[in-house]
Order: sequence, then structure tokens, then C-alpha cells
Amino acid sequence: MKHLVTLLRAFFSDTWQIAKRNLIRYRRSPRLLFFSTVQPIMFVLLFAYVFGGAINVPGMSYIDYLIPAIIVQTVLFGAGNTAIGIAEDLKKGVIDRFRSLPMSNAAVLAGRTFADSLRNVFVMAIMIGVGYAVGFRIQTSVGEALLAVVFALLFGFAVMWVMALIGLAVKESETAQMASFVFMFPLTFASSAFVPIETMPSALKWFAEHSPVTYEIDVLRGLFVTGNYMDSIWWALVWIVGILIVFFPLSVRMFRKLS
Repeated sequence: MKHLVTLLRAFFSDTWQIAKRNLIRYRRSPRLLFFSTVQPIMFVLLFAYVFGGAINVPGMSYIDYLIPAIIVQTVLFGAGNTAIGIAEDLKKGVIDRFRSLPMSNAAVLAGRTFADSLRNVFVMAIMIGVGYAVGFRIQTSVGEALLAVVFALLFGFAVMWVMALIGLAVKESETAQMASFVFMFPLTFASSAFVPIETMPSALKWFAEHSPVTYEIDVLRGLFVTGNYMDSIWWALVWIVGILIVFFPLSVRMFRKLS
């Protein structure tokens, strides 16, 4: 038991050191944070003012329908930075230096994902502020709204482990960027993000109904706006836990096999 406690303490200490290294990079390169917010803001303005008038959503305004989807899209696309950053560190030899140190292999990846999750907190705060500027209003309790933020962060954290595996596999930042885009773009748009699922063709509708992105968006809409989230929250949790169970060990295993 004492040995396990020592190992866990070392793991969390190593994770925090790697996370600090990545957070310092964000502080020294504020443009990374700035451009992390530009794309979601553009999506908000595009869908709210260009397409919003043509899309009818029963039971709520389109902007209330849109903002939870943009938040999920933001953490999903933000996870792509995990793949790019890991691939970049591989190319520069930073990962090799980490592997030569007496630290946990898992901590190197966990530190990266933790730092990127903290970045998501900042970006999500900006997105909620932008949402309020264009008419979005939280209509549930403070506790439910905070739970929505937690769910978005957990979903982003889970997807980061998928992206970590991609970054380790491709080893080139440009390839990692393209690979993550190919993975995330169809998941985002083949969901309930921007239009009601009922308007989709039957085959696409089936996929969208069972997509982890749809479950996550529906949970956030319920926690932020409608108060109706119990039908989706357990499936969202199943997806988050399932992704972590599969991709955490796969990523660590690939990290150990790097040559």
C-alpha cells in the first residue's frame, strides 16, 4: 500500500511538472490562446447571423441551441492541439529527453492533456461570454451550469487521449493536424450540433443519434437551457469512460514503444 501511494505521488508530481512546462509555453506564446478562440467565435457569428434565420429549432431560440454545441466543438477541436503538440515534441526530440528522465511514461502524456484541459477552461469562459453578447442565456441553476462545464472538460480530456495516440502514431505536426481534422470534422457535423437530427437522412440520423458528440451536446443543452438531461447524461458518461479505458493504455503503450 505504501509503495502504491509513493508511485501515485510520483505520478502526480511528474504530471504537474509536465503540465507546468506546457502552461509556461502558453504564457510565453499568448497567440496560441488567442487563435484558440478565433475559430469558435467565427462559428458562433456564422451560424447565428448567416444560417440561424433559416434553421428552426422547436422549443428554444437558435442561439440557445447553438452555444452548447459550439462549446463541445471547441473542446473537440482543441483536443487536436494535443496531437499537434505531442508530434511537435517528438520531432524536436523533447519526448526523447523526457523518456531519459526517471519519470512515469504516462505522466508525460497526462501532463500534456491536463495543461490542454486548463486551456479549455479559458476558451470556454470566452465562448460563454461571446454567447451572452449575442443573446445566449443560461436558464438553469448555477450548479447545473457548472456541471455542464465539468462535462465539457471531461469530454475534451477523454478525446485528448485519442489525439495523443494520433500524435504519437504520425510523429509529424502537419500530419497530426490533418489526421485530427479528418477525425473531428465529421463527428462534429454528423451530430445534433447545428441542426436537429430529425432533419437528417435515415442512415446519417442513426449515426448522429448514437454519436458521443450528440450525447455530450444534448447534456450541455439540458444543463444550460432546458433542464432536460437525464436521458443523455448516462450515455455521455459511458462514452467518456469508454474512450479513456481504451485510449489511455493504448497511448501509454505506444509512448513506451517509441524508438
